[in-house]
Amino acid sequence: MIGPEDIRAAARVLDGVAHRTPVITSRTLGDGVVLKPENLQRGGAFKFRGAYNKISSLPRGARVVAFSSGNHAQAVALASSLLGAQATILMPEDAPESKVAATRGYGAEVITYDRYTGDREAIAARLAEELSAEIVPPYDDPLIAAGQGTAALELLEDAGAVDTLVVPVGGGGLIAGCATIAKELGVRRVVGVEPEAGDDWQQSLAAGEIVSIDVPRTIADGLQTHAPGVVTWEVGSRLVDEIVTVTDEQIVDAMRFAFERLKLVIEPSGAVGLAAVREGIVPREGRIGIVISGGNVGAARFAELIA
Repeated sequence: MIGPEDIRAAARVLDGVAHRTPVITSRTLGDGVVLKPENLQRGGAFKFRGAYNKISSLPRGARVVAFSSGNHAQAVALASSLLGAQATILMPEDAPESKVAATRGYGAEVITYDRYTGDREAIAARLAEELSAEIVPPYDDPLIAAGQGTAALELLEDAGAVDTLVVPVGGGGLIAGCATIAKELGVRRVVGVEPEAGDDWQQSLAAGEIVSIDVPRTIADGLQTHAPGVVTWEVGSRLVDEIVTVTDEQIVDAMRFAFERLKLVIEPSGAVGLAAVREGIVPREGRIGIVISGGNVGAARFAELIA
């Protein structure tokens, strides 16, 4: 449902708007490992890429509704403010306060719900109908996935070829977009990483069909999805070679490593790929590219986790 030309088209839309985040290396990780720190992206995460690509396709002044635990919420709020859209965001009651505050700070209206008992898609659909608004989904949309894939396009353009690309996986927008362009540019293996408690993609690949799980309880709040998306599964089931998982403890160790050695503050969801490589879950064979997906974590929460 998306192809490499869609990623390149999104890159043209984002040119001069999204940050072209740098590619960095670490002697400790080895010369063969390159990192794409999307925690340095506008809004603090890769999500800005997809949100801007989607909202830019709508008429100026459009009303939009989104649902998100935080990063997509901030991305939609920021993109809407830049493009003249009016945003209403549905966020879980337990979303990190720093993400809620940032979303409101970008000018969006925030409505909360209980993520463990509420159906966010149904609530968002009702809101969209009431407001005559367009839903901007967090991942299950071709324009969203194409925008997210520009992170991998930039990594490969700036760092050169890699043998393995390692990508965090929640609903799958990032890995669908990244795998689409990566495979076209010769990347041999695309590996997705989930929190151990939220292994819906791993189960789905094993079963050969979408498998749903209960909303996982993990510190990686941005990856608390219960099933792959329809659009993202269509792409991921064809192009993703493997899905691996990491524990919350391994995620925290990766966050601490990034802070102490790379001087990067990354959130739990953004650290899963780094954790998988550091722990040897993804073997350091050939050249490896890792997407660090975001850094939206409050100072108090960050200190609590790495203490």
